[in-house]
Amino acid sequence: MSTVAILDFGSQYTRLIARRVRELGIRSVILPHDVPLDRLAGPETGAIILSGGPDSVHRPDSLRPAPGVLDLDKPMLGICYGMQLLAHTEGGSVEPGARREYGPAVIRCEQQDGLLADMANEEPVWMSHGDHVAVLPGNWRALARTSAGLLAAAAREDGLRTAVQFHPEVTHTPGGLRLLGNFLFGVAGLSPDWNVRDQLPARLEAIRAQVGEDPVFVLVSGGVDSTVVAALLARALPAEQVVAVHVDSGLMRKDESAEVMQALAAVGVRRLHLVEAQDRFLEALAGVTDPEVKRHRIGDLFIRIQEEAVRDLGLGDRRVYLAQGTLQTDLIESGHGTAGAAVTIKTHHNVGSPLVAAKRAAGLLVEPNQDLFKDEVRDLGRVLSLPEHLVDRHPFPGPGLAIRILGEVTPDRLALLREVDAVFTDQLRREGLYDKVWQAFPVLLPIRSVGVVGDGRSYDHVVALRAVDSQDGMTAQVHPFAWDALLRISGRIVEEVRGVGRVVYDLSPKPPATIEWE
Repeated sequence: MSTVAILDFGSQYTRLIARRVRELGIRSVILPHDVPLDRLAGPETGAIILSGGPDSVHRPDSLRPAPGVLDLDKPMLGICYGMQLLAHTEGGSVEPGARREYGPAVIRCEQQDGLLADMANEEPVWMSHGDHVAVLPGNWRALARTSAGLLAAAAREDGLRTAVQFHPEVTHTPGGLRLLGNFLFGVAGLSPDWNVRDQLPARLEAIRAQVGEDPVFVLVSGGVDSTVVAALLARALPAEQVVAVHVDSGLMRKDESAEVMQALAAVGVRRLHLVEAQDRFLEALAGVTDPEVKRHRIGDLFIRIQEEAVRDLGLGDRRVYLAQGTLQTDLIESGHGTAGAAVTIKTHHNVGSPLVAAKRAAGLLVEPNQDLFKDEVRDLGRVLSLPEHLVDRHPFPGPGLAIRILGEVTPDRLALLREVDAVFTDQLRREGLYDKVWQAFPVLLPIRSVGVVGDGRSYDHVVALRAVDSQDGMTAQVHPFAWDALLRISGRIVEEVRGVGRVVYDLSPKPPATIEWE
């Protein structure tokens, strides 16, 4: 089985490149930008991709591959910074742009073979860069340019080096998957022989090898990520070795805790524990408005409750592992790039809180799906025979409604948002839209708005509705609701949830926005 080695130069999208390669049926592995030459020189490395990143080739301390890597006789694709690195190394010229180019653009394909086979004359793409290749090395040829005449794609005459200035790995580049396929199959000559469904035996064995006979706690929020991890543990280990803990933080959706306990029993978990901790979470969040502080406090409190449960069950003198449903997107947004250069967008509670970090440092975290994206976890859930309503459930963040309440979290604000969420979800199901939307949820804004109720003045809360379509959570587009359906959703919320006076719809794609507001 050939592997595509992806060298990470700190891009937010590096793991998404790996995701796209796997989507095309090729095994991929992300490696540090300076991985030693001998890790790449063997026959198992079928191709190399150089990721983008925030660096500039003109900086004296810019990230570079290890000596000899760029001389390997292997097909290489440079993306964004990777393109600039290849061009600069081989004698081309890289210059800073007049302004940073960020967002949608259109490229004109000058040659429609090789890397750009079957591409249209004009292709929409997604750009995110400051520098650009001004002059190609002498043995390279241009494949595509932007409307302003700047180089957008190029290849070396021998075909072993190809490069693009845009990001084919994001869904904002509609033809990006086709271009990556052209590189993997046409340029590199690889054959598809990988899929996530074949990975189940290896994941089960990895869990057994890591934890041995020690007990494993899994904190289950109710979302598909933690539920799949619980199912993996139930399949991999004896029933008495797995302890599933659901903490009712008071930050859950309506009736969610009861549904979670039923779901855990359905996937084969036998040692189930429900911890009522609503008051403790509200106390920890009192007066807190900063979203990073919210995430840290929630993450730390989850860990403390888990440790208390360990003691309560008489396991205090045992080595106890903690299992989490961590995904690639959690690591990426939390700044955990392989190169150590990725920017932190927001710290996910299961990645960046101090107590979680301590568990990770001690080797006590079990995160069997941290290399997967949301759609791949759903595929794994189907392999595990999880009920379809669990597999296809909309993503729900570990911190719950706390990060969908902008500003302070209070009992009244939680109750209000919980009712709005229930009405929104119910109306989506009535409209036959729930399964057509990747994720949908309301956000309670920290403002009030004047309105009219009957013959009197009202001054009530404002709620924003968010609904997006995505494959993996790394990029997302706004779901295009029919206008009449959106009006019915808004109408029900205002009519049925006392205290809501205005509803707005969030039209922001990801990027530049994240899916969650905090």
